[in-house]
Amino acid sequence: MGRETIVAGNWKMYKTSEEAVAFIDQLKPLIENVESSVYLAVPFTAIHPSVEASKNSKICIGAQNMHDATEGAFTGEVAGCMLSAEGTRFVILGHSERRHVFGESSQFVNAKVKAALKEGLRPIVCVGEQKTEREQGKTEEIIEQQMIESLSDLSEDDMKTVVIAYEPVWAIGTGLTATPELAQEAHQFIRGVLSKNWTDKVAKGTPILYGGSVKPKNARELTEGKDIDGVLVGGAALDVQSFFEIIEQSSSLSAKAET
Repeated sequence: MGRETIVAGNWKMYKTSEEAVAFIDQLKPLIENVESSVYLAVPFTAIHPSVEASKNSKICIGAQNMHDATEGAFTGEVAGCMLSAEGTRFVILGHSERRHVFGESSQFVNAKVKAALKEGLRPIVCVGEQKTEREQGKTEEIIEQQMIESLSDLSEDDMKTVVIAYEPVWAIGTGLTATPELAQEAHQFIRGVLSKNWTDKVAKGTPILYGGSVKPKNARELTEGKDIDGVLVGGAALDVQSFFEIIEQSSSLSAKAET
């Protein structure tokens, strides 16, 4: 039994509900026979119509963030129970923009991960270094610290649900991309952290995605790494054809051996 291959699109603050439905209607027939799992993290306003539009298809709809509380005086925030009630199945947590633009700590991400699991949502937990940190040789130190703090106190059973996304922050929205070798090196290190802090079984079974200027032209070579189980796609996921080509490039590499 191999690890699941996931191609996840993160739309960020793009697309109205109407645009989301039109995108999904175009994508559905294209991916009927693909092997990869196809995830779309849509804006909060588009979740319900996207869930409805994606019924009876391979598309799994998720959210881009959530709060750790179930309710309260948190203006502008959304609770996990609200997401799950609308049919949301996964949530991206600890995205680099949440960490570095909005100042979210790994401890806050950890509270969100636990809340997501409680609500039956699959957390995609993002980790990754900034350009200055890589230049200072701190890549592994940053990744390990973010992982340990963001996934603190999670059991082996909890970890069965978790997906990790490696985001080299210097490669997001910059046009820069980690080489396949650098990406594989980071993913291998992440799998080692999982083994050291949980179990070999957790390390072997956890899908790890690469996120950082993924395009149709580089998706295949990036996902050929033995520890790279798919991609988290930003800008290239906003266009149906572009996203489909990335799915196609990754699909033939599905279900990598748990080794």
